[in-house]
Amino acid sequence: MTAISKVLWRIFCAIELPATIRERVLRSIADLKEAVPDARASWARETNLHLTLKFLGDIPETIVPDFSNAVSRAVVGMKSFPIRFEETGAFPTRGQPRVLWIGTNDDSGKLAELHAKIEEESALAGFAREARSFHPHLTIARLRNPQHARVLAATHKQMKFEPVEATVSELLVIRSELSSEGSKYTVVSRHPFGVR
Repeated sequence: MTAISKVLWRIFCAIELPATIRERVLRSIADLKEAVPDARASWARETNLHLTLKFLGDIPETIVPDFSNAVSRAVVGMKSFPIRFEETGAFPTRGQPRVLWIGTNDDSGKLAELHAKIEEESALAGFAREARSFHPHLTIARLRNPQHARVLAATHKQMKFEPVEATVSELLVIRSELSSEGSKYTVVSRHPFGVR
């Protein structure tokens, strides 16, 4: 009897951003590159800009539909809601910056509610709960080289990000394939709000 090899897919659940917001983020990235040209970073590409709500990492391809079904159950009864992108920062908050981000404002609390539903339905489907608290943000750069990283992070915080609003009305389950050219994202399933 031969062993069946498990094909692993790197999977996460996210909110797709409208083109207007992606353009604004790309302008911010261009301004940062111009302000600190010597900084070395892996910058987010337009096709990869999204707001992650749950990251599973590598899971067997055969159970990806289980996660898609959990996300589908999580959005039942949800209505579209606004979120605002604003604020800039870096992770970690102390020490050498490794990630630059643009934050979100969830005044209505609906984003946190949606995240809780995803966690609940995912746990019922057998997926581990996220141990860290939920801090939604757009990752715009990963800083690979410590040289100029602090200057870049400080410049990012000083430049601010003019607040812009988006309407959330569906979730995507996405597969990420890592390569030397960066991550390639493929939408596995779409989950519009309110569909039974």
